[in-house]
Amino acid sequence: MTKSQVHIQDDFWNSYSELVRQTVIPYQWEALNDRIEGAEPSYAIRNFRIAAGLEDGEFGGMVFQDSDLAKWLEAVGHSLRHHPDPELEKLADEAIDLIGLAQQENGYLNTYFTVKEPGRQWTNLHEAHELYCAGHFIEAAVAYYEGTGKRKLLDIVCKLADLIDGVFGTNPGQIRGYCGHQEIELALVKLYQVTGEERYLHLSRYFIDERGSEPNYFIEEWERRGRTSHWVPGTTSTPNPEYNQCHLPVREQSIAVGHSVRAVYMYTAMADLALLTGDAKLREACERLWANTTGKQMYITGGIGSTHNGEAFTFDYDLPNDTVYAETCASIGLIFWARRMLRLEAKSEYADVMERALYNNVLGSMSKDGKHFFYVNPLEVWPEASAKNPDKRHVKPVRQKWFGCSCCPPNVARLLSSLNEYIYDVSNEGATVYAHLFIGSETTFERAGVQVTLRQRSELPRDGRVEFTVSLQEQTENAAFELALRVPNWFQSVRPQLIINGQTVLNYRMDNGYAKIERNWADGDIVEWLLPLEAKLIAAHPHIRAAAGKAAIQLGPFVYCVEEADNGAPLASLSLFENSNLSAHFDPQLLGGCVVVEGDGQAAADSEWPEGQAYRPLAKQARPIRFKAIPYYLWGNREPGEMNVWLRC
Repeated sequence: MTKSQVHIQDDFWNSYSELVRQTVIPYQWEALNDRIEGAEPSYAIRNFRIAAGLEDGEFGGMVFQDSDLAKWLEAVGHSLRHHPDPELEKLADEAIDLIGLAQQENGYLNTYFTVKEPGRQWTNLHEAHELYCAGHFIEAAVAYYEGTGKRKLLDIVCKLADLIDGVFGTNPGQIRGYCGHQEIELALVKLYQVTGEERYLHLSRYFIDERGSEPNYFIEEWERRGRTSHWVPGTTSTPNPEYNQCHLPVREQSIAVGHSVRAVYMYTAMADLALLTGDAKLREACERLWANTTGKQMYITGGIGSTHNGEAFTFDYDLPNDTVYAETCASIGLIFWARRMLRLEAKSEYADVMERALYNNVLGSMSKDGKHFFYVNPLEVWPEASAKNPDKRHVKPVRQKWFGCSCCPPNVARLLSSLNEYIYDVSNEGATVYAHLFIGSETTFERAGVQVTLRQRSELPRDGRVEFTVSLQEQTENAAFELALRVPNWFQSVRPQLIINGQTVLNYRMDNGYAKIERNWADGDIVEWLLPLEAKLIAAHPHIRAAAGKAAIQLGPFVYCVEEADNGAPLASLSLFENSNLSAHFDPQLLGGCVVVEGDGQAAADSEWPEGQAYRPLAKQARPIRFKAIPYYLWGNREPGEMNVWLRC
């Protein structure tokens, strides 16, 4: 793919860009420094100060606590690339100086093993996240270098990567292991791309190739450790290879299993390597795993990982709504993977999933104030059950200020700060320009020596009309290239209306879910892509038992939900009519302004139910109601209450 410069200019997304830049990044810096009143401590900066010898103390937090600082730095790097901020850059430079002081002479960088268990490096790859943390620092270094041009963090991670390259491999004296939590694999690809050093690409491929080989490394390592666990000292439970996706060589895997974040991070790296090396077997595995993950194990909101027991996949179509996990990081990893699959082959289904996860699960994980977050993203909430049912305590009815395990908040920050990278692809030296997401933006690329600027104007979420304007450099009459516009899966008609310079175009061709228009473009050409938004009731596959006999509401890429604040309780008694007369309108007063969907339904007449009587002979008594639904990404921004996505019908 050809590199292009992309800048977001979008009413909806600019508000999030500013929120991340002005609120989220500064707030998370305060959290990393343990300065948020009432929030769980992070320990991240303090751990680095102790490792650097600047203060005394004990290591605090999770074994992977370093990664929170790394993801914050990555978000800063992306932000500075588009919004220079000398004060923020100075703050980040000081954090990088601290990281450099904590790095050991041989390149090793990890505060847990520096402070708490010196001398035990690389002895618990299954659980200790050393390579995972290294991967996040590599990603941070690449982003910071690209955002500022400064090499200090990049040099730090190159020294670390060189150490890892010497420690791991198949040569005599090297460790034939891999990380329990995948991340280093995709990070090394990024490091290769920015440095051109092929050893990093080969090391990434080594970690992918070695995974799932026999004998199982984690079981052998567990035996050497005396059959004990970092998380549960004294346990004798054998490691479960499926949990870490090392039960089979990766090219033989077909079903998504185990910890969902680890899985999609690994699939992302597999897709990267398939593209860069031409490995057909890796690509085929990615395609099989994609079909299973998104076709049988994904929520309508783009969430994955249905159980809190291990933050994991379970089995096909097992998608409970009230005990759901759908970790924010898992949907972010799914977006990473979808983006890589689009580079392998531009198919609209990849962009559809990317869009679904972004607009629903990921956006819904952060409050409108940018200071509260969901780790778990449920599709049904009953606050009393969250408080009193041990099996539902992971489901929070309100977002939290921070977490002891706070992987998700900085992950959201780094994704939203780099959103410009997900909108377009320019292939074959500018011959084809793909518009994957409908986000107001400007992209500039070269075609046959001519600089071309494509400006997109999108009116989502209020309207589905999208407009593209072509601009050419001065004294250039035209430029020949193909414009490929995604036909989203939420669009109901067979072919959207395409208008160029006021004239309807009927003969555009379809290819893998993209409408393609090839012509000699002139400066000032205008393309209108009309995708009218219509509120629809969506059904689930019959095997998804939690949604049987129910429907969800969707408007464009946005999934909707009902909240107690608008409809009263219990929401479980609300049901839809088959013809619910759905109508949508913009409410400028609600939640800062949003498109509301209203419809006809009924609710059980519980006032006629005898007090203290749990059961009685069936007698369907209901009262008609006009219900109100809001976009899922906005739920939980008012008083705590019930919430439902799937409604009886």
